[in-house]
Amino acid sequence: MRETLSVDAGDVRLAVYVSGPRDATPIVLVHGYPDSAAVWEAVRAQLDARYRVIAYDVRGAGASGAPPTRAAYRLERLAADLAAVADATCGAQPFHLVGHDWGSIQGWQAVTDPALNGRIASFTSISGPCLDHASLDLRGGAGRAPERKTRRPFGSGVRQTLKSWYIVFFHLPWLPELVWHAGGARAWPLWLRATERVRTARDPAQKRNAINGLNLYRANFVDRLLRPRARPAHAPVQFIVPLRDRYVGPALSLGLECWLGAYERTEIDAGHWVVLRDPELIAANIARFVDARHTEATGQRTAATVTAAATLNAASA
Repeated sequence: MRETLSVDAGDVRLAVYVSGPRDATPIVLVHGYPDSAAVWEAVRAQLDARYRVIAYDVRGAGASGAPPTRAAYRLERLAADLAAVADATCGAQPFHLVGHDWGSIQGWQAVTDPALNGRIASFTSISGPCLDHASLDLRGGAGRAPERKTRRPFGSGVRQTLKSWYIVFFHLPWLPELVWHAGGARAWPLWLRATERVRTARDPAQKRNAINGLNLYRANFVDRLLRPRARPAHAPVQFIVPLRDRYVGPALSLGLECWLGAYERTEIDAGHWVVLRDPELIAANIARFVDARHTEATGQRTAATVTAAATLNAASA
């Protein structure tokens, strides 16, 4: 049974949806643009028999409040929203984070924020790069460790630039809003059907999600392009890489060892909205990674306990 909560995030209240056994391992799902937490419902159905599954409408989307200023959509505020949701639903227990599209972009902010070190047990990224890593790569790899960098395919940067045409469009004044008002919101399910072969019901909040969500682009892209930060991750990372993604190329998840250490990367034959088209596959990859990290953490705790006991025995002998 799904429970709905309202979480205070300071300047807005966030609608949070929780299901699964209360004592199970928590997984937090963060949606992208122009979606709401509803995009995760089919994935939730595959997971919440074994896990405590938490999803929420990000600020400006779904049933969550919308802040009045563009600056309130900056990545730092989005990471603070995630922390507020985790505090309300997980307490001090570490949680596994999964993000799709903009949910992944803001997930990178959280998994590289020292304030959340120890809170995030793992991060699964689907079709959403770290803006700082991508910007540093555009600058010629400044801040990288070249000897550990996986070589990217020739021409991948040009291909990604072409895929990213919509980012420039979303920065134009008035025109993106006009498109969504003039029928883009009503046509969104048709776009998904034509480009992703996904059939989905029309979301009554689609126009609100899309227009408020433009602030995600306008508040963050130029800043991170001009002033990228060195952002090492403090939790294990898995990429799920749809090879037929129209918006995020597979090369963006290559060559990141200097920021992530050893990381996992699973390529799948799918498009950008794979969370809607093949939720069973996405859930299976999430569960596999979460279970492996849980096993590792249990082994580390057991080893630490054995070491401590041996040290105590030696001291008392």
